[in-house]
Amino acid sequence: MVATDDAGSHSVVVNHDESPLAWLRRRRDRDGRPMVDASSFAAGERLRSDFTRGQMMPRVTANWTATVAMSDRAGGNAAGDLTEVAIAARHRVERAVEAVGPELAGVLIDFCCFLKGLEAIEAERRWPPRSAKVALKIALAALARHYGLSRVARGRAGAQSILHWGTEDYRPAID
Repeated sequence: MVATDDAGSHSVVVNHDESPLAWLRRRRDRDGRPMVDASSFAAGERLRSDFTRGQMMPRVTANWTATVAMSDRAGGNAAGDLTEVAIAARHRVERAVEAVGPELAGVLIDFCCFLKGLEAIEAERRWPPRSAKVALKIALAALARHYGLSRVARGRAGAQSILHWGTEDYRPAID
């Protein structure tokens, strides 16, 4: 992967071991298939990428580069500090969360963006064991559908075949 900043382009390594989604992708179900299919995995990684690019992760430490006179010493996420790329990424995350719905959005954000494990999500929400996996699979499928990712190509939604009412030699007149 190549990252670009003020100093130029740099080759970076993506560590998939830090992602619980990649861990779940490597796991197999009873039939030997991955627990998360390719389209759901791509959708989850896309959400995570937009979340990171949108600088939506809360700060853990203080911003020591800010002066005392600045109004937001812990800031860096104020709307004036964001680039157009970050703002566009935030809009994409908002649209994705709206498309999935409020019932499933929290699981997606916790698992894909905050990198919480399934057991932690179940404990926080007081869900029964192994229930987060089912909710996550449903949420990832909805997210993949929102992004237009699917195992089967279906074309545009509501697309109809082209109808032709003329004879074979019919040609429309151009005025």
